[in-house]
Amino acid sequence: MGAIAIIGGTGVCDVRMLEQVQEGSLDTFYGVIHYLRGTYKGKNVVFLPRHGKNHSIPPHLINYRANILGLKRLGVSTIFSTTAVGSLNPEIKPNTLVIPDQFLDFTKSRHASFFDGGENGVVHVDMTEPYCQQLRQVILEAARSIQEEKISPKGTYVCTEGPRFETPAEINMFAKWGGDLVGMTNVPEVCLAREAEICYITISMVTNFAAGISPHQLTHEEVLVCMDENAKRIRSLIMKAVELYEDKDCSCRHALSYYGGFMV
Repeated sequence: MGAIAIIGGTGVCDVRMLEQVQEGSLDTFYGVIHYLRGTYKGKNVVFLPRHGKNHSIPPHLINYRANILGLKRLGVSTIFSTTAVGSLNPEIKPNTLVIPDQFLDFTKSRHASFFDGGENGVVHVDMTEPYCQQLRQVILEAARSIQEEKISPKGTYVCTEGPRFETPAEINMFAKWGGDLVGMTNVPEVCLAREAEICYITISMVTNFAAGISPHQLTHEEVLVCMDENAKRIRSLIMKAVELYEDKDCSCRHALSYYGGFMV
């Protein structure tokens, strides 16, 4: 069984539930990653703080390729990630957990693929179902098990470049185009995981209504406060999912079969 990775976003960088925790670093072709490794219920778990050890890396400067390639090198076959988001949908209120099933990419300057030509060639990976359907079912089963009721099984995540918050005009457009949530970190993370043939799912915590929907101006403080207040819920859900997870073959693991598999 491959290792399970937890990529922690804003407010969720906590590994108190792991045993035999060791700190490590790994130098990849794209840069160095720092991680914590331990066990939970007999399973190997790697924790990766997306924004760095001290939340010092803004969304648009995160080294997504190093993070995903590093996890692949560490033997990770499954990723549970967390993301903080604003809501574009009046029916999806703050403090709700959402398991996105689609995304819209409005990032601008990020390295979105391992395959930029040259020695690695060019790859066109299928994203019909961007998030692993097996992991979605595991998350929903975990939610039922711990009686987590404020959870939505699907939603469209709009990823913006950041680090600024969006304008009301942008939010209005995103909503008209079918967006439910807005955040700054899920893309290209989800795409790179698929290229690396790793099963991937994200759990989004709605921290606020987006600009123009919220009755007040947005601040990062309210995001941190909401994540802090709900950190225990998120951790409980993820760790129950890790406990319930059984390693099975999945189409995610064969995403590049046409190209001979992931060989970066």
